[in-house]
Amino acid sequence: MNDLRGKKVLITGGSSGLGKASAKSLIENGANVLITGRNEAKLKRVADELNCQYLAFDMADVNTLEEKAMKAVDILGGMDVLINNAGIGEFALLGEIELESFQRVFQTNVFGLSMLTQFLLPELKNSKGDIVNIASTAAVKGFAHGSVYAGSKFALRGITQCWQAELRPHDIRVFLVNPSEVPTAFNVPDRQERELVDSKLSPDEIAHSILSMLKMHHRGFIPELTVWATNP
Repeated sequence: MNDLRGKKVLITGGSSGLGKASAKSLIENGANVLITGRNEAKLKRVADELNCQYLAFDMADVNTLEEKAMKAVDILGGMDVLINNAGIGEFALLGEIELESFQRVFQTNVFGLSMLTQFLLPELKNSKGDIVNIASTAAVKGFAHGSVYAGSKFALRGITQCWQAELRPHDIRVFLVNPSEVPTAFNVPDRQERELVDSKLSPDEIAHSILSMLKMHHRGFIPELTVWATNP
């Protein structure tokens, strides 16, 4: 089993939902966690609650990502695990989609995610670390209103497979996690958490899945894990 005690972990979008639950789970297992997000006041509040570190930045602002990546490495003292959780969604029907919608969503979910990972790659190669990309069941099956969001997640799934091929020779594990719907602050304008629903997944199920993948002995890895609600 892979011991997570002392592991240096960066979680993007870590102030709520899946990111916050994953941070809590990893901290409970002894990891040194840094969470990121756009709202510094909220980040500080959650970091104080979880007893972890934080760094505010916007994944869409690609011009600042190299500086923020280096700052994160400096705060943690290295990098063992990167959890790419931050993401946004827009859901117009074909015929009503604006180009800017694709640009906004791909800027965060694909471009920013990829560039941040690239800036952190030397540290991950040095530590023979792990990368966890949080996609969605929208990465494996399209749906009405899903052109923009599912398009970004299908792209992330393809990128993840490329990274798996490229990074296995460096002993870096790259995981893809596809959750079905989880009531969180995702796509909520005021960023307030939605109420949990018994028939849908909770952030804890996804945090448990991520933890289990990371705790597997480093000789093996799970390339892709899709988690569905049993009876939604």
